[in-house]
Amino acid sequence: MKTTLICGLAIAALAQTTALCGQDLAKEAAASFPRDTTRLEYSKPAQLRTLNNYAALRGRYMGPPLQRLENSLSRLGVHEEDIQELLLGWESAAKEAGDLYGFAIGRFDEKGMSDRAAASGLAPTPVGKHQAYCLEAGIAGTCVILLGHSLGAFGPFGVLNTIIDARAGEAPALGSDDRLAKLASEAARKESPLWGVAIGPAVGDWFKAWMPSQDSLQLDWSRAFSGVEALSYNVQAKDKVNLEVRLDCSTPEAAANLRQVLEGVRLFQQIAWQNQNPNQPNPFEALDVAAKDRRVELSLVAPYDSIGGASVGVRTNP
Repeated sequence: MKTTLICGLAIAALAQTTALCGQDLAKEAAASFPRDTTRLEYSKPAQLRTLNNYAALRGRYMGPPLQRLENSLSRLGVHEEDIQELLLGWESAAKEAGDLYGFAIGRFDEKGMSDRAAASGLAPTPVGKHQAYCLEAGIAGTCVILLGHSLGAFGPFGVLNTIIDARAGEAPALGSDDRLAKLASEAARKESPLWGVAIGPAVGDWFKAWMPSQDSLQLDWSRAFSGVEALSYNVQAKDKVNLEVRLDCSTPEAAANLRQVLEGVRLFQQIAWQNQNPNQPNPFEALDVAAKDRRVELSLVAPYDSIGGASVGVRTNP
């Protein structure tokens, strides 16, 4: 199970060191990301790199799509250690992981990037007043642009065009439908190094990826989460990982039903974990599920070793 919960550990950035924070990137997304965005995920690698087990976590959680992106960015002289903060977006959780897009801030050498692109045969492609470098398969692949001294963006060429148009007020942006933008603003205020939000069908897809042992667990995830309107989570990563998840349901009855489903899933995962990882700490024993009115909340505090096996987080390759 690959995750983007630690996705910021895997990607290089395109900008200089800056005072921007998660709240600033959330505002950038509201003003720039496509209106049909259904999921956002933020990470702060500059903080995560201070963890003693950063290298192990990075190797364990980096999914193939992000590995490919990192390898492509290295052709421009952009490396993982340059990243300070990252915000990813998806228009549909059902799309390929390669359709992800996002903003990145960190360290950037504009001339060095241009020289490396020329040396690699990457000719720039105009996007508005900016120049995009398309890293794979021409404009059909992932492209990169610089939006200023402190901010870069990447994604499919069409999405980058939408971002530029939205920033110029010529296309609707995520903020025109404020559900996801509001969730992102609330999550960012907690100042966690890792957080994410989702609405609609993306909620069920996120949670399906969060649970391991999918081959054994027969559950209609879309139906189980049909009464959920929104999801948000944040992770504090210190000596242990502290994960908090909030699910906002359409009615109190939907919340009560969802809690029952999640309690059953938790018990199943406890048994599956014990069978697959005997004599190892079981993170699902520490998973707490509660419901009040229209909200269901989950909390988990677990050592890094145990969440490594459980793959707690969201993956980029559903």
